[in-house]
Amino acid sequence: MFSSQRQLKMPRKMFVIFGASNILCMVFTISQAFKIETFPENKIVAQIGDVVSLTCRTTGCEPPSFSWRTHLDSPLNGQVRNEGSNSTLTMDPVGFRNEYSYLCTAICGSEKREKGIQVEIYSFPKDPEIRLSGPLEVGKPVTVTCLVPDVYPFDRLEMNLLKGNHLLQNKDFVEPMERKSLETKSLEVTFTPTNEDIGKALVCQAKLHIDEIDFKPKERETTKKLQVYISPKNTVISVNPSTRLQEGGSVTMTCSSEGLPAPQIFWSKKLDNGNLQLLSGNSTLTLIAMRTEDSGIYVCEGVNQVGKNGKEVELIVQEKPFTVEISPGPQIVAQIGDSVVLTCGVTGCESPSFTWRTQVDSPLSGKVKTEGSKSTLTLSPVGFENEHSYLCTVTCGRKKVEKGIKVDLYSFPRDPEIEMSGLPVNGNPVTVSCRVPNVYPSDRLEIELLKGESIIGNKNFLENIDKKYLETESLDMTFIPTTEDTGTVLVCLAKLHIDEMEFEPKQRQSTQTLYVNVAPRDTTILVSPSSILEEGSSVNMTCSSNGLPAPKILWSRQLNNGHLQPLSENSTLTLTSTKMEDSGVYVCEGINQAGIDRKEVELIIQVAPKDIQLTAFPSESVKEGDTVIISCTCGNVPKTWIILKKKAETGDTVLQSRDGAYTIHKVQLEDAGVYECESKNEVGLQLRSLTLDVKGRGNYQDYFSPELLVLYCSSSLIIPAIGMIIYFARRANMKGSYSLVEAQKSKV
Repeated sequence: MFSSQRQLKMPRKMFVIFGASNILCMVFTISQAFKIETFPENKIVAQIGDVVSLTCRTTGCEPPSFSWRTHLDSPLNGQVRNEGSNSTLTMDPVGFRNEYSYLCTAICGSEKREKGIQVEIYSFPKDPEIRLSGPLEVGKPVTVTCLVPDVYPFDRLEMNLLKGNHLLQNKDFVEPMERKSLETKSLEVTFTPTNEDIGKALVCQAKLHIDEIDFKPKERETTKKLQVYISPKNTVISVNPSTRLQEGGSVTMTCSSEGLPAPQIFWSKKLDNGNLQLLSGNSTLTLIAMRTEDSGIYVCEGVNQVGKNGKEVELIVQEKPFTVEISPGPQIVAQIGDSVVLTCGVTGCESPSFTWRTQVDSPLSGKVKTEGSKSTLTLSPVGFENEHSYLCTVTCGRKKVEKGIKVDLYSFPRDPEIEMSGLPVNGNPVTVSCRVPNVYPSDRLEIELLKGESIIGNKNFLENIDKKYLETESLDMTFIPTTEDTGTVLVCLAKLHIDEMEFEPKQRQSTQTLYVNVAPRDTTILVSPSSILEEGSSVNMTCSSNGLPAPKILWSRQLNNGHLQPLSENSTLTLTSTKMEDSGVYVCEGINQAGIDRKEVELIIQVAPKDIQLTAFPSESVKEGDTVIISCTCGNVPKTWIILKKKAETGDTVLQSRDGAYTIHKVQLEDAGVYECESKNEVGLQLRSLTLDVKGRGNYQDYFSPELLVLYCSSSLIIPAIGMIIYFARRANMKGSYSLVEAQKSKV
């Protein structure tokens, strides 16, 4: 059975299964058993778009009742026709919606028979198609695509692409189908044609591996003969008699080129604007009675279907000479904004004609004035639009002479500027920026940064080539100043490397003297007499810090939230008559423009221990086997040592307490006695004691005596009796008399 997601599209055919109405060949003389048959018997394979008929026939029952359904109870998507003992389901046209197992049910009286037919579909309608990404040219990669259109199920498809007898690639489409649809599958191969491929053929083979399906063809093939081309090459020109000629002479130029197919030869002349003027389609070009205007570049091109290859030759037709001079020379360098005058003069010609143009045919952006044998072009003010090579063309009769002059511009107006990212601080990186404003051309600019005699940075701006505008360029360098750098001179040196330009200055520089600051450091605190004091004493705390410039001192106290409370800006902080509340962390900060350095000291004000509490939990009197915790606390003094002891005539025992607490599990009689807590520090000590009383288990009776049991039982009888007497007495009072007999009657 095919996958549930297959796609098909094929020419319409007709599969008609004739039923029992066309097959009855004999007459049964005896009764037969109730049977059901289907045609085809188990499975039918159909082309998408065909008409498919499924026939169900019964024997041994006249007339039966028929019904059709799919195995998944999907719609039938067909027409049912019942005739006697035959029922036909016709699907016109058959498609994806019919790819099910169909069940025919026949009922005869109380008997019921069912039989199924599997409908499967396919599509393999056309031969593969071979497509090329372009013409086949020797040495150039080409992509060949082999396509199989409208195939289903494509997971049974195999494709082979061959070049001659050589297999280029094989592909199986085994990926799962996400939905039922017709698919066009392809196989792509890229190869580079060679001369050996000439005459070979490309073969695309497609195979649909469905052996259980009896249809033709299961394999399709397409062949395409390779047409390999060779682009023209090795184009050669021969000139007779020479490329340098006199007016009135003639010349013959012959051209040849190699390629497949053989290239066609075209002769052209290159015009002043760069375009080509076609002259001939023959391999030989002959020019007669030549004039000076025939001078120029002639181009021969070999052309075929895949390319072309050209060769140039320059012909020079000479005339009587005359001279042209242009001043101030072949090149002039001008400052942007200046006025520039270009002069073109001629000798040896009585009536010359002058024209001016730029080499790239841009607007002149200047004023032309011609007088006799001299012509001037004035550029005022000169700017970027004038940075060209200017050509002066002089025509004398039929001869033209052209002279050029190149106008170069520059801008280097001011000395560099030195800027620093911040104050130079000893040991802290600082960035120095050396800026050169309004420079052109910046691609010739070099900036050096020196510290004293040492170069600490160098930069060329070659990336700015072809940019025509004024730029401010800079060199940024980061270094770490030291105190030894104080007094050292920073030098920013800018150079414009245009040796062919004659202008001054080509080099500019600026200097700046370094003054290095030192951030506060080595901050120290001197406490007198000590950082640990008795309450009521006085203390002096003196702070010093080194730096350049000299740091300012700031005293603060660190609060519980971590913030600082400013106290004094003097180097010495004095506290008199100290209290325990004065204990804490005191911070000294040395501050200048370069930074901050801080030092901390902890001041401890001590007092003798007091308010000692010694307790026993749950009580100072406990039973044998209980757990008791003896705890000693002293809440008013920090850093106090607490020692728990048990007093005895033979000597005190120091108890291993934790945070002033000692736990006795399952207390014994021998644990009874006097317990003492000693709280002390450097200033003094204080004692507290308690007596722990431990009672034995024999001191308690956990049972009832016989007398108590008798008393308990008696009371349990007397109390209900008294209650009944009181009840009956109240009833008698209400009725005016009392009857014991009446009182004991049951009431329902």
